[in-house]
Amino acid sequence: MKVLMVLTSHDKLGDTGKKTGFWLEEFAAPYYVLKDAGADITLASPAGGQPPLDPKSDEPDAQTAATERFREDNEARLQLAETHRLAGIDPQDYDAVFYPGGHGPLWDLYDDADSIRLLEQFVAARKPIAAVCHAPAVLLNVRGEAGPLVKGKKVTGFANSEEQGVGLTEVVPYLLEDRLKEKGGVYSKGEDWSSYVLVDGKLITGQNPASSEEAARELVKLLSEV
Repeated sequence: MKVLMVLTSHDKLGDTGKKTGFWLEEFAAPYYVLKDAGADITLASPAGGQPPLDPKSDEPDAQTAATERFREDNEARLQLAETHRLAGIDPQDYDAVFYPGGHGPLWDLYDDADSIRLLEQFVAARKPIAAVCHAPAVLLNVRGEAGPLVKGKKVTGFANSEEQGVGLTEVVPYLLEDRLKEKGGVYSKGEDWSSYVLVDGKLITGQNPASSEEAARELVKLLSEV
């Protein structure tokens, strides 16, 4: 099975002067769940090359077994440093796509024309799509057969209460929970910071960093049913 993972290229946390990007655990955990299941993984980002890492996800209290494994994995680190440009990706080459979160996707991937094109082709081909934490933002401008893709679908993503918990409610360009609801998504959440994953047909969404491994396991399940 061939899986595409798409990461953000955006590194500015609003007007704060601080950096953002992708969240390390949300990349590392799914990467190894998929790799250990035998997936051939391709990494892509809008700008190509090394995607920006959210520095907070590199702090000691954010580390997990998967992030430690990644640090020791030179092959994976090299692969991450050389992501493909999203514009050059052919969706037909892949069986599924996974979007790790971090705050970056709120700014770039939610309205990235290449990402939207790719996702709409995945929808048309009935291929699995997974996104965790802030990455369900990539679904906001994607259309399905009957309007917005998320309309009427069970979805989750970083909760308003979690955004408040990290003190960024006034910094982010929009609150993901609110936007998913505005687009007609049937939004629900679990406890803040605990794993909560929803599967609706071929669409998998996870609420927060703790949900990334479970979301990847659900993706492996869907791929094994093909």
